[in-house]
Amino acid sequence: MKLTTLMVQGTTSDAGKSTVVAALCRLLARQGVAVVPMKPQNMALNSAVTVDGGEIGRAQALQALAAGLPAHTDMNPVLLKPSSDTGAQVIIHGKVRADMNAKDYHQYKTVAMQAVLESYARLQEQYEAIIVEGAGSPAEINLRDRDIANMGFAEAVDCPVILVADIDRGGVFAHFVGTLECLSPSEQQRIIGFVINRFRGDISLLEPGLEWLQHKTGKPVLAVLPYLHGLQLDAEDAIQSSQSSTGKFRIIVPAIPRISNHTDFDALRAHPDVDLKFIGPGHAIPGADLIILPGSKSTRADLAFLIEQGWLDALEKHLRYGGKVIGICGGYQMLGQLVSDPHGVEGTPGDSSGLGLLDITTELTQEKRLQQVSGYCAFGSRDKARVAGYEIHMGITYASNDTLPAFIINGEEEGTRSPDDQILGSYLHGMFDEPEASAALLEWAGLKSDIKVDLAALREQSIDRVADACEPLLASLQKL
Repeated sequence: MKLTTLMVQGTTSDAGKSTVVAALCRLLARQGVAVVPMKPQNMALNSAVTVDGGEIGRAQALQALAAGLPAHTDMNPVLLKPSSDTGAQVIIHGKVRADMNAKDYHQYKTVAMQAVLESYARLQEQYEAIIVEGAGSPAEINLRDRDIANMGFAEAVDCPVILVADIDRGGVFAHFVGTLECLSPSEQQRIIGFVINRFRGDISLLEPGLEWLQHKTGKPVLAVLPYLHGLQLDAEDAIQSSQSSTGKFRIIVPAIPRISNHTDFDALRAHPDVDLKFIGPGHAIPGADLIILPGSKSTRADLAFLIEQGWLDALEKHLRYGGKVIGICGGYQMLGQLVSDPHGVEGTPGDSSGLGLLDITTELTQEKRLQQVSGYCAFGSRDKARVAGYEIHMGITYASNDTLPAFIINGEEEGTRSPDDQILGSYLHGMFDEPEASAALLEWAGLKSDIKVDLAALREQSIDRVADACEPLLASLQKL
């Protein structure tokens, strides 16, 4: 078959849809095909800033990289950023449209679908092939009405679908057969084949199951993809369980409920001299060299959670013993004296006392700041080290005259350091991604190391590895 539009759906979340889409984009780009990724609807707190000044899911930015393209909002026209268990910020074509609860958004999906189809039409005009990623599973029958993320989209644009399942979870054949049983006849016909992901072992032991599956469903297994260790790919949302534990420099990240853009720590996790751990609810913060407060989708609620956990006492003790602290975005706002939300941006209007560790105050604003930035570090022996990243935040932070800047961004001071230089706060996501900036920040925090981690190079190597592994899949698709 000639790939024009192909949708990759999964039997579960984290089945490997994002990776398969990235791999197919890289493979087609290698063949000279003008290919573009798309995910109609994404729900994730890891996001990226696009060239057109919008916000999309982080996974779609990775897929754009795999296709050799700058990230664009048409690649993820609907992004949902959860702010509670029942509500989310709704982002359409890269811009905040509203905050909605789940019931209201379900009704809004007819409007969201129009945005999705507009983006799809624009991509059709520009590219030869569109590789589309589904969300969650098409077997979620409670969400089929007004569906825009899976079969609702596939039916609307009349495209074929491949179904991916993760054999490492177990029950892979039940996943395939059960998913098919939950679909309508037209949706079942739309699936052209299966992909088994993360297989390890003797393939001959799997072959009887493959034959049974094809006989049972009448659909082929297009590829069995291997389990690949050590991949450095941006996570769509969930914190990955594989963490560095070999290094001697200890970094702790409190895993607050609405943690966002934890991809900020990918370069640190890849550093052989670093032992980075996320500490969850109910656990005490252990001794560390550096504590980093991450970004948050709900700064005031996560601030209250952090205090309830007793983590402020741990931070104060950490500082008394000479440890360093970094706050990123929402974590930066928490470090100050006050977080004010007069407009109810995050819920009920009001003020929250901050942790009181930096002499700053923050007012949450209704307009979200979205931009890619670059500059250099303004501290330590490696000042002038290049830094680059992006800002995604709703708020303005005011610092006292006694504080010092963290970075110089676009010629202006950005972020804050405490007068004793133990605490650094900044809105800059991705501050560790540039090798020079990462080395400078780690040296500021107390790590003496000659090793520099090139996250971009590791990411490219990983994309090529998954693409190479998916060559049999593309070959099977092109034979259909």
